[in-house]
Amino acid sequence: MVLAWMRFAAAAGLLLLGLVFEVLAVFGVNRFRRALNRMHAAAMGDTLGILFVMLGLMVLKGWSMDSLKLFLVVAFFWIASPVSGHMISRLEAMTDEDLGEILVMDKTLEAGGQETRGQKAENQEAEGQRTEAQEARAQENKRWEHEDI
Repeated sequence: MVLAWMRFAAAAGLLLLGLVFEVLAVFGVNRFRRALNRMHAAAMGDTLGILFVMLGLMVLKGWSMDSLKLFLVVAFFWIASPVSGHMISRLEAMTDEDLGEILVMDKTLEAGGQETRGQKAENQEAEGQRTEAQEARAQENKRWEHEDI
């Protein structure tokens, strides 16, 4: 009887740990702006969350054919998830022309503060150096500046 309760407690702990990883992945996907950062959060939550959930179910079921099936599901996810993530990240790297762009802070501003993305976009607009992609990015940055990130 005590062994059954210990097994149940271990399974519940693993299930809760998997649930925590999945919830953190959801927040990570919604929090980050760039596609590659979002993919990293989703991949970590996906692999670790599914691992702990399936381990919890295996412990709960005991060693049987059901556990073998659950192990095969974990193995499939661990093989398929990195491959699909890699293919999607390669697509993002090939299509995002501003992937390697680094935000440079201008410390010589008259107010002595740092230039924000919105100010940088306004300065570029005043100088007439903006492309269509930069225009779309500036619109997105203005939207993000109003949110507390």
